Amino acid sequence: MSVIENSKLTVVGAGAVGSSVAYAALIRGSARHVALYDIAAEKVEAEVLDLAHGAQFTGSSDISGGADISVAAGSHVVVITAGAKQNPGQTRTELAGVNAGILRRMLPQLLEVAPNAVYVIVTNPCDVLTVIGQEVTGLPPERIFASGTVLDTSRLRWKLAQRAGVSTSSVHAYIVGEHGDTEFPHWSRATIGTVPILDWQPPDGQPTFTTEELDAIAVDVRDAAYKVIQGKGATNYAIGLSSARIVEAILGDQHVVMPVSTVLSDFQGVDGVALSVPSVVSSAGARPILETSFSADELALFHRSAEALRTVATSLR
Repeated sequence: MSVIENSKLTVVGAGAVGSSVAYAALIRGSARHVALYDIAAEKVEAEVLDLAHGAQFTGSSDISGGADISVAAGSHVVVITAGAKQNPGQTRTELAGVNAGILRRMLPQLLEVAPNAVYVIVTNPCDVLTVIGQEVTGLPPERIFASGTVLDTSRLRWKLAQRAGVSTSSVHAYIVGEHGDTEFPHWSRATIGTVPILDWQPPDGQPTFTTEELDAIAVDVRDAAYKVIQGKGATNYAIGLSSARIVEAILGDQHVVMPVSTVLSDFQGVDGVALSVPSVVSSAGARPILETSFSADELALFHRSAEALRTVATSLR
């Protein structure tokens, strides 16, 4: 894809995830200028240098960065990955206290140098942090949102596509709710092409999907991050790619439907909680699609997800 003229992306946090976001953005040409910011000067300078050394091979994007907040000045999009990382066996919500403190200190400083940016929160637990971020900044909900279940949805579509014998782009299915343990697939609206998922006949003679199989796939998707973290210490490549894709939707004003997480207002009876639902992502930010409908069972799961996050958010106030 071609870079968007004069666009600037700042990635906050030079750890495994932040560096992967910057790398993916450079490779994909997501923005004309990519900046990496972290308070750990030696680490961020080394990452920027390493990325810059490959500049000959990344098209027309350039990379800069450092430990001074001014590197974020004039950003159109700010992706926040800074925070304590999730350790093996640790849930995303257990990270909440530490990372909420980091976000509260950092966001006002970022807003000062990048007042017109759209802010995308990747740091976990991203849903809870989005509520805190919106309160701290006073930004409209569409301008500060989380990457949410964009990656979970990619994991789901990959698994379904493998089993169904089609490309991932032909699978239309979403993970919704919390980016975490109460997330669930929106099966009632899931299709392969135009065919409802349970009616799909795989071309290789495999049997059709069963509800039990779909339930097992949902569990695999939900627990995928734990498996990756157990084996290699962090999830970074796929979240880097999915974050770069969100950036492109904003900078290119693409109006792409993605399951990002915004602070909801009167969405299926949910208010004041950030949850992932299909949303239109453009240069204005992210707007939930209010016409999204759920089955009765899914609506109960959605409200369960909202309550779980509300409990965590309340504990941080």
